[in-house]
Amino acid sequence: MAAYDVREIMRILPHRYPMLLLDRILELEPMVSARGYKNVSVNEPMLTGHFPLNPVLPGVYIIEALAQLAGTTILKPGDQSRKTPYLAGVDGFRFRRPVIPGDRLDMWARVARVKLNMGVVVVEAKVGDELVCAGELMFSVVSDPGAFGVDATVLHL
Repeated sequence: MAAYDVREIMRILPHRYPMLLLDRILELEPMVSARGYKNVSVNEPMLTGHFPLNPVLPGVYIIEALAQLAGTTILKPGDQSRKTPYLAGVDGFRFRRPVIPGDRLDMWARVARVKLNMGVVVVEAKVGDELVCAGELMFSVVSDPGAFGVDATVLHL
């Protein structure tokens, strides 16, 4: 299994600051599983307003971080520069613990099923030994030869 730093992650995913929410991928076996993390800093732009006196990483950003990790797993070897995973569904999430500055959000993703260009990835996030959330993410993997340009016509879900 390979490991990736943030520069290598940017070769796989189209996300950039402030929306790149993966700091490192510790293990990646395409079409099988991945493990990675995000270090949560008080300097995260979304924390300035959520909440000013009690900063908490919003749940939608946690799901996005998980989706970015899961998106790396759903790409077949060789497709990383030619295809883009688009989040198509979010199922079964419950948040059990807040994520605050100073936390390391450890994340896991496992491909559950793939059919044609659609796939489901089971994901989980923890801080230390405490479960933050878990659920399933659905993806549509589309050809995107325009250097990660977005063509809204590809999403017919």
